[in-house]
Amino acid sequence: MAKLQVRGARKAYGATIALKRGDMVLESGEVHVLIGSNGSGKSTLCKIISGSVRPDAGEVIIDGRPVTVTGPQMARELGIGIFYQELSLAAHRTVAENISLARLPANAGVFVDHAAVGATAERYMAPFADVLGDGFAADTPVVKLRADQRQLVEIMKTLATEAPVLIFDEPTSALDSAQVERFFDVLRKLRGEGRSIIFISHRMDEIFAIGDRVTIMRDGETVTTMALSDADHDMVIRAMVGGQEALIATGNADDEGTRRTGKTILSVQNISGPGFSEISFSVAAGEIVGFGGLHGQGQSSVLRALFGASRRQAGTITLNGTPYTATAPRAAIRQGMAYISGDRGHDGVITDRPILENVTPVHFLRNRLTFAFPGRLRAAVLPALQALRTKYATLSHPISSLSGGNQQKIVIARWLTDPPQVLLLDDPTKGIDLATKTELFALIRELAEKGMAIILYSSEDSELLTNADRILVFSGGAIARELTGADRTRYNLYHAAYEAA
Repeated sequence: MAKLQVRGARKAYGATIALKRGDMVLESGEVHVLIGSNGSGKSTLCKIISGSVRPDAGEVIIDGRPVTVTGPQMARELGIGIFYQELSLAAHRTVAENISLARLPANAGVFVDHAAVGATAERYMAPFADVLGDGFAADTPVVKLRADQRQLVEIMKTLATEAPVLIFDEPTSALDSAQVERFFDVLRKLRGEGRSIIFISHRMDEIFAIGDRVTIMRDGETVTTMALSDADHDMVIRAMVGGQEALIATGNADDEGTRRTGKTILSVQNISGPGFSEISFSVAAGEIVGFGGLHGQGQSSVLRALFGASRRQAGTITLNGTPYTATAPRAAIRQGMAYISGDRGHDGVITDRPILENVTPVHFLRNRLTFAFPGRLRAAVLPALQALRTKYATLSHPISSLSGGNQQKIVIARWLTDPPQVLLLDDPTKGIDLATKTELFALIRELAEKGMAIILYSSEDSELLTNADRILVFSGGAIARELTGADRTRYNLYHAAYEAA
C-alpha cells in the first residue's frame, strides 16, 4: 500500500490555473523526486499535500484513507512535514528555538523546557557538525547566520517534526557540495528507516544521486512517473519538454540578425554584485534580450543593479557609448533606464493613492517638474494608458479600485509616458491574465521595432521563447549559455538550465 497518493488535484486563482491535474504516488521508504520547469505546478502540489493551499478538486490519500488537509496543523497531525522554498524562520530566535519551533517542549504544559530544546537542537545538528561553518551554535540568533546556515536550520526544523512524510522544496539551493552530501546522508538514513520523502530540485546531478523515482510535471499537469535507475538526464528533460522542442519564437533568424547589427545601446562588461558575478552582454537598438534559467539564479539581481536599486561591486557599463554610473534609481531614470517589476505590490503601485499619482512620478522626474497641473498630466499619460487598453473609471479613483492586471498596466504606463532608451522587465507578467499578457507583449515588440533596447526576464519559458531575440541562460549567478537563432528551443533552454544547475 502506498504511503501517500494525490489524485486529480486542481487549483486556480481566478483566471490563473496553478495546477490543472496533479497526480502522485509516494511509497514508504523512497525518495520521490518532483521535477518540472518554472510554473509547472510542483510547489502548488506540495502545498496542497501540506495543507497550506486548499485544492479546488482532487483528493489526498494517506495509508489508503482519504483525508482532508485543512491546514498546516492538520498536516502535522497526519504526519506530514515540509521545507518551503521561502524560509520560515524566526530571525531573532536562536538556532535551537527555531529547530523546535513546530512543537516547543514545555514543563507542566506552560513553560518552555529549555533543556529539552537544547537537547533537540544538538541531536539534529550532530549529523551536520563538520559542515555548519563558523559562528553556528545552538544559542546563535538566526539573524546572524549566513544564507547556507539558515537553510540548514530550516532543514533541521523540518527533520525535527519526525513526520513519516517529509517534503523538501528546493532545500539545497544555498548549500555547498559538502553540505548537500551530508544532507543526502541523512535522507538515505531516513529512507532506510522507511520514511517517505518528496524532493524537489533543479539540479540534475542531485536528482540522480538521491532519487528512487521521479514524477515529471509540465504546464500544471503530471505527465509521467519513472524509475530513475531506468532513466538518464536527456530522457527526463525530454519528458519535461514533451512535444514542444521546436523553435516557437515569433521572429526568424534573419530578423534577429538584423536587430543585432543595429547600434549598441547598452554594453555590460564583467559586472559583479550580490547574487551574480562576471556578467557580460550587450543589447542593440530594437533588440529584445531574454534572461532565462531557473528561478533565482541572478536574473533579477542583475536587472536591479542596472537600475541602481542595488550596488554592483565590479565591472563597467556603457550606455550609448558613454560610461553609465547610476548608483540609485533616480539617476538611472534620468539617464534613460526604466524598470518594471512583476512584484507590483512591493516595487510598483503606490497604495491608497489616485491612479493619476501612480502613473506620473517618472514623468515628473524625467521632466524635472516642480508643480502639478492635473490637466497637463492627464494629457501626458493618456497615450500610454490607451496603448495598454487600461480600464479605469477616472484617474482620480484610487489604484486599489483596479484589477491586478490593470494595476500592472498603470505601472507600465508610468514608464512609457516618456519612452526610455533601455527597458528592464523583471518578470513583468507575474500574476496577470492571459489577455493582458498578450497585449503587453504586443506593445513590447512594437517598442523594439521603434528602436528601444529591451531586457526581459520571465519565469515562464514560453514568454522568452516567443518574444526574445536572444536568451542568456543564467545559473548560479553567471551566464551559462547563450541561445540564438534556431537554438532557441524549449529543449535547449531546459537542457542549459538544468545541466548547468
